[in-house]
Amino acid sequence: MARFLFPRWANKVVPLGLLFGVLPLGAAVIGGFWYYGTNKHIEVGYQPDQPVDYSHKLHAGDLGMDCRYCHNTVEVSGFAAVPPTETCMNCHAKVRRDSEKLLLVQESWANDEPIPWVRVHNLPDYAYFDHSAHLAAGVGCVSCHGRVDQMHKVRQVAPLSMGWCLDCHRNPGPHLRNPADVTKMDMAPSTAVMAGAGVPATGEPYNDRVPAVTTSGRQVQAPLHCSGCHR
Repeated sequence: MARFLFPRWANKVVPLGLLFGVLPLGAAVIGGFWYYGTNKHIEVGYQPDQPVDYSHKLHAGDLGMDCRYCHNTVEVSGFAAVPPTETCMNCHAKVRRDSEKLLLVQESWANDEPIPWVRVHNLPDYAYFDHSAHLAAGVGCVSCHGRVDQMHKVRQVAPLSMGWCLDCHRNPGPHLRNPADVTKMDMAPSTAVMAGAGVPATGEPYNDRVPAVTTSGRQVQAPLHCSGCHR
């Protein structure tokens, strides 16, 4: 006669215990990890150390350097270039040449090797984002990157999540300004709208939800369909 480790009545009790005990607990743990483990909850505030102690507050804030001097492809391509050592040396071949903070820059220049900058803002590969399209529409750098001109060390201030992007696509007006002013960090979105840079245009709604927005005489129609960002 076969012997069983558990009596036959346990066949009914154990599944019920799993159904009302272990499984809901496991689902709660997995669900909590999935929700709080997304970009929205773990990457906002990400502020890595860089190989060179470069201060955006000094350069973009105190000295008033335009973002496009270093990130020179941002208006013409999908990505904002990380400046090569040559860009740094345009100034530092003459300015503060003996500073200890510039040793790695000097070595990079002498050895013709790039500085291993650490990326701060990183979208997943399945998401398509074009910097040039957003700047041409008049989206200010501050809308996504925050007050970089006040940061000694750059940190991520926005979640860069799909929901966050869609919130802007559904109502882009408050984030638009004259494209010539996209790098002005101290220009608040509300100021840009009051100045007439982003005004809802008359006409049919776009995608049944979003009205076209006029900025500098152009109509901006932010896509809401999947292929706008997933190609």
